[in-house]
Amino acid sequence: MILMPELTLSLQFAKFDDVALHRTALARNKVNRWIRHALQDDAEITVRIVGAEEAQNLNREYRKKDYATNVLTFDYSTEPVVTADLVLCAPVIQAEAQEQGKSLQAHYAHLLIHGALHAQGWDHDTDEDAQVMELRESEIMARLGFDNPYAD
Repeated sequence: MILMPELTLSLQFAKFDDVALHRTALARNKVNRWIRHALQDDAEITVRIVGAEEAQNLNREYRKKDYATNVLTFDYSTEPVVTADLVLCAPVIQAEAQEQGKSLQAHYAHLLIHGALHAQGWDHDTDEDAQVMELRESEIMARLGFDNPYAD
């Protein structure tokens, strides 16, 4: 029997249009399962689902980029416990899912896995790093029953 890392999860929803749709796609037990599959060590992670204004403000303040992005990872520690905040922008994720022909739930699963990997030190700054990270994300998504998020 393979033991999964422990996860202390806080799941928060800001006030924004269509919040009920996003709450439905992000049942706590599913979010917990998706993130745990991406963890190598125990973790304490806060997931906050926000509107475009909050996402843009955070991206501008912390990354000096003045637009709302799909996911921001604020990683605080990796040892002895991974500690991080993942901030996901609901309108951006919804638009991307529609553009890519994916379900909202599948796109959220992918971006939560992506953010959890960042919280553990994974990155995609070089082409080689991006290939390794994308392969890891695809493997995790497959184990969870989702299609490869990078397939055309």
